[in-house]
Amino acid sequence: MFDSPDYPKPLSESDFENWLEEGRNSPMPYSYLLIVWDELEARYIPVYVESREELQSYPKYGSSPERQSLIAAYDIYSESKVG
Repeated sequence: MFDSPDYPKPLSESDFENWLEEGRNSPMPYSYLLIVWDELEARYIPVYVESREELQSYPKYGSSPERQSLIAAYDIYSESKVG
């Protein structure tokens, strides 16, 4: 995933699948998986949120000098991209 010059580096499908599974199995009622790029650590991190409004708390990758920026967001259950 994210294997293009538009993204900082590729993400393995197995990591993505594991993150979705962790979100589904969480005791918290998460609905979305945010894939966030951490500039200082040079890695992707999963962030789980309950509502779509929480997507706005992360700046989009490439549009902000913030340490962490949003690469993509997915519905945990349908696996469809939402942001």
